Amino acid sequence: MALTLAVRCEDMGELPVITFDLPRLIIGRGESCDLRLPDPSVSQHHVSIRQRGSDYIIIDEGSTNGTFVGPVRLAPQAPRVLRSGDSIRVGRIWIDVRLESASVTSHPQFATKDLALQLVAKSLEAQGEATIPQLTIVEGDNADASLLLEQTNHRYVLGRSAVADLVLKDTNASRRHVEVWRQGAHVMLRDLGSKNGSKLDSSYLMPDKEIAWPEGAILGIGAERIALQDPAQEALVEMSRAADAHLSAGEQNELASASPAPPEVGVVDKTTIRARPDESSAPGRTLAKRTKPARPGRITTADMSVVILALTVLGASLLGLLWMLGGK
Repeated sequence: MALTLAVRCEDMGELPVITFDLPRLIIGRGESCDLRLPDPSVSQHHVSIRQRGSDYIIIDEGSTNGTFVGPVRLAPQAPRVLRSGDSIRVGRIWIDVRLESASVTSHPQFATKDLALQLVAKSLEAQGEATIPQLTIVEGDNADASLLLEQTNHRYVLGRSAVADLVLKDTNASRRHVEVWRQGAHVMLRDLGSKNGSKLDSSYLMPDKEIAWPEGAILGIGAERIALQDPAQEALVEMSRAADAHLSAGEQNELASASPAPPEVGVVDKTTIRARPDESSAPGRTLAKRTKPARPGRITTADMSVVILALTVLGASLLGLLWMLGGK
């Protein structure tokens, strides 16, 4: 069974669903995490999910604000079996879990980075900050000229042509030299078969090959140098390096009240028994139903059953004795 995770975050709308098939998956804010959640309430390495036979086990890795399955807070390093339909909360972010026969997401490392960048971009939008990537000529005859990549999937052309989206004045630039566009959370570029080629830092681009613009790389066309400023990418880097933010007790309570109903752990006599925090650490453990102690001096149903059974046995014994006496 594959592990499908759907991230939910308040006011973020629909986000990508990612399916993994890994023996161990790390969720957190750090760059090395398999699922990156760029929120200061999420620790660098917050929680792990591990395969154990046919089960998936969730373990809190000593996070600052804890890991919750439904309303139950996990003890650090105490494993718990995940089931399809569980909702995990890490910091302010919920993750819905599905265990299903599904195709694994192609290139999950790119999908998870796209997700992280979308979360950051939406957070910046909510704060009224810029989110649109921008190209700026930082060196050359047309220095300080810039181009906002406002439209997703629109191909912007850089070159010497007067109708190019970003006009280059260097004579070594072709009329249509490079095209650049936004694809998901990434900025892509392609050399259009230019006469003198294009370089990212010190590496030449292969003609007509689409690549993602690496973080911090400078595009060189002739003597012109072009930088990409991506607010979401920059914020993601800053967020990955920031210290954990402690959630207040009030915010923890508010988040807990918004949590979906926890899954059933065991059913006895049609009564659902839910796991307590100290009992949920044993994987696969089913809780037994607890009976209430009878109050002193009160006759219970069990007591009445014993009395009736005793009277029945006594009556049968007396009838047998009378029959034997009468037969003599």
